Amino acid sequence: MSSASTSLEPKSARAALRSYAKSIAQPLAGVSVGLAVWWLWTSPMLHSNVITVSFSPERTALALAELLGKGTLYPHIMASLRRVTVGLLIALLCGLPLGIVIGLSRGLEASTSLLFQILRMISPLSWMPLAVMAFGIGDQPVYFLLAVGAVWPIMLNTAAGVHAMNRQWIRLANSLCASRAETIRLVVLPAIAPQVLTGFRLALGVVWIVLVPAEMLGVSSGLGYFVLDTRDRLAYPELMAAILVIGLLGFALDSLIKLLIRLWVPAT
Repeated sequence: MSSASTSLEPKSARAALRSYAKSIAQPLAGVSVGLAVWWLWTSPMLHSNVITVSFSPERTALALAELLGKGTLYPHIMASLRRVTVGLLIALLCGLPLGIVIGLSRGLEASTSLLFQILRMISPLSWMPLAVMAFGIGDQPVYFLLAVGAVWPIMLNTAAGVHAMNRQWIRLANSLCASRAETIRLVVLPAIAPQVLTGFRLALGVVWIVLVPAEMLGVSSGLGYFVLDTRDRLAYPELMAAILVIGLLGFALDSLIKLLIRLWVPAT
């Protein structure tokens, strides 16, 4: 029996190693194909157009190394992350309680569903002129646009989580004379945490997309501002480097939220 189990262990270890290698090799293969297409589209060996060549991976890598070496990008990255954090916090403070109230009240949900669905379908960027009129130039309109984009996924996922939870838990809390605040804090919030985190992840994706055009709205820092500045300076390698940083940072933030969801709900 012991010899049989011993012979199985190397096989299972090899299978696990192959599975791990495959999980790494497949994404790397996709990235490699993307890099190859990028190189074929912009390589100076295949194109004579000066502007097209400016976007090549070689020049982008050199520009990115120079920007990081000089520390040029770091203030813009920090400014963008600060705006994303504030916008998400505003959306969470508005969307979470609103989603809970709507989920607990069928009447309120019925009376607000049409209004919220109409507002949800309006692009956050459509509010740009109103945001400038209401808040002026600076960070405030950017916060507003980001919060408007992020509030709907949080609110709708929270309401869906409340609908999906077992109502017997609420009845049990009521039978124990728990107050409404205690019921929400001790029963509802733990039950809907996975849906809230999922909504937060979706909200982050929306915010990261809205961020770049929003930062072209009269601010003097941020990745969106830097993209606009490089365009005006015709610094195309730096522009492409900034776009690459935006993609990598967005991926890192999404992976962080995904990790939090897995830690909270191991089955997902």
